[in-house]
Amino acid sequence: MAPRKARPRPPNDFIPLAEKNGLIVSIGEWVLRRACREAAAWFAPLKIAVNLSPVQFQHGDLVNLVHSILLETGLAPARLEFEITEGVLINDPQRTLSILRRLKSLGVKIAMDDFGTGYASLSSLRSFPFDKIKIDRSFIVDVATSDQAAAIVRAVIGLGSALGVPVIAEGVETEAQRSFLAREGCVEVQGYLVGWPASIETFSDLTAKANAGLVRGPARREIIEIPRRSERKR
Repeated sequence: MAPRKARPRPPNDFIPLAEKNGLIVSIGEWVLRRACREAAAWFAPLKIAVNLSPVQFQHGDLVNLVHSILLETGLAPARLEFEITEGVLINDPQRTLSILRRLKSLGVKIAMDDFGTGYASLSSLRSFPFDKIKIDRSFIVDVATSDQAAAIVRAVIGLGSALGVPVIAEGVETEAQRSFLAREGCVEVQGYLVGWPASIETFSDLTAKANAGLVRGPARREIIEIPRRSERKR
């Protein structure tokens, strides 16, 4: 009897369990090594973003692991971006901030993910010089129809501008949302409107075509913004 083919599961289904039993540490190392190796082989020198779990900051030597993987794969540090939520800073904030500073000293970028969903987002921005702010999709979904949502997103974009930190909007699914963000000066977006999750083979092929000039204009921009995130980050 042939084995049943496993159905892909979104990260929200298995990451909490992996964090609870500690498997997220080995999974995270595998993901980081694979992501860096793939990115190093791309024709275009695009950045790649990898999520870090709070658990990874509590176990092992994260900085030396990142350093060794960068050396092993040959990926330029400036092309690697780590995305963290403010939950990373809640447990043992001093140790975590020290690790983040050491990571930045390697040359990698650090982004604040899911901005606005926790209790200490502003405090987190004051504690550490993040390289990017990512507005959570819960604020984007109603931005074109709700004055309140629009005001919040406008304020975050203004905050990023005042701090000199780029802002990216998550979960952009409609032209109305993208138009609003463009008017407000948010030029980076992520979501199903600009691309669906794709296999690494598909992504590599698209970046190769874009680099060769076979795809131009808006379509080229959308190609290099294809998200590789969970369904929650649509």
